[in-house]
Amino acid sequence: MIPGGQPNMQQLLQQAQKMQQDLAAAQQELAETPVEGSAGGGLVKATVTGSGELKGLVIDPKAVDTDSAEETAETIADLVLAAVRDANASAQQLQQQKLGPLAQGLGGGGGIPGLPF
Repeated sequence: MIPGGQPNMQQLLQQAQKMQQDLAAAQQELAETPVEGSAGGGLVKATVTGSGELKGLVIDPKAVDTDSAEETAETIADLVLAAVRDANASAQQLQQQKLGPLAQGLGGGGGIPGLPF
């Protein structure tokens, strides 16, 4: 701060630039971090990135009942949805861990003085 209470614009710009770099690095890390979810006791496993992109899906052959194709298809569809939701929930937790501290720095009293966030 410059005497008289005025914010040092150079210092504010440096803080904003560092926060932007930190955010970009965290987003890149999320995009590269695999997160797994499962359903049916592990019969179906989904892998998403920390940013939520579906990258892989494994269906255990034990999930397939050859006696009832229609019922098996419905069951597998339900298990896939549950596994993807589980993986996405884990990805959201990872996002909170990685981006939460950065977001807190941007708002809610911890932001840059004079800026609206």
